[in-house]
This record gives sequence, structure tokens and C-alpha cells, in this order.
Amino acid sequence: MHMHLNKYSYLGIGSNLANRKRNIQKATAILKKHKKLKILKVSSIYDTAPWGYVNQKNFYNIAIKIETNLKPKQLLKVCREIEKRMSRKRKFKWGPRVIDVDILIHKNTKINTKELTIPHKYIKQRLFVLFPLSEIDKNIRLGGQTLDYFIDRLSKET
Repeated sequence: MHMHLNKYSYLGIGSNLANRKRNIQKATAILKKHKKLKILKVSSIYDTAPWGYVNQKNFYNIAIKIETNLKPKQLLKVCREIEKRMSRKRKFKWGPRVIDVDILIHKNTKINTKELTIPHKYIKQRLFVLFPLSEIDKNIRLGGQTLDYFIDRLSKET
């Protein structure tokens, strides 16, 4: 069984407060300036209904493919710093937010701690993550399955 070697990392960015498009562009611009990572591809913006807590405005979501030598914890710190810089307030789980920067996949890393889960634990259940990821990289595999496999499964459920 050949393990799909992934040397890239993928981030998910979402926003549903204020100017969602500008928020996403700003977060992307901050990432672009980071010395220790290189943005290779940015997906289109997906306008998606909220997940988990539904009584809120739609989200704009994108996925970004990056190349970095940062370790997962260091990359998490970069994500948190962007959220902090953009005044993200974590009021409650799955609530509205100015910006959300998540590590979706980090090379072939598998981590499951209280602080960090890689691959992101909800990738397979969220079309708003699967669609932009699939757009920027058709070769991603999750547990040996293509992203389209999960997209088809979820699309049939709705």
C-alpha cells in the first residue's frame, strides 16, 4: 500500500462578520508576508451556510495550499496570531467570527491532542472545506479516499 506522500499543508479560512471578502483577503495577505511559508494556491471563495450553530450569517470560505517547514504547533501559532491581529473573539463554539484560520492538512502529519487535530477532524463532514480543497488539489487523499469520494457521499445525504 503506497502512502500518498504529501509535502504540502492546507489551511482553511472562513469569515461571517463585517466584510467577509475583505477579511479573507486580509488574512491571506498576512500569510503571504510570512517569511516561513509560501502560498502556492488559493481557492475561489465559497459562500456557505453556517455549520453547527445555524442561526447566523453565511460564511465565506477558502482553502489555501502552502509550502512550509514550520512544525504543526508553529503553524498553529501563525494561524492564532492572524486571528488575534484581526480581533477574533471566541464567544462560543461554532459561533459567528471575523476570521477563522484552520490547519486542515499538514503534510502527512497525524496529531490528535486537545489543542490540535490534524487532519482537521471535520474535513470529511464539511462540503465548505472539501470543495475549496478539491479545487486547489485533486490529489489529496484522506484515509486513502479522494476528496470527491467524501463530496459525493455528503451530497447524497442532503
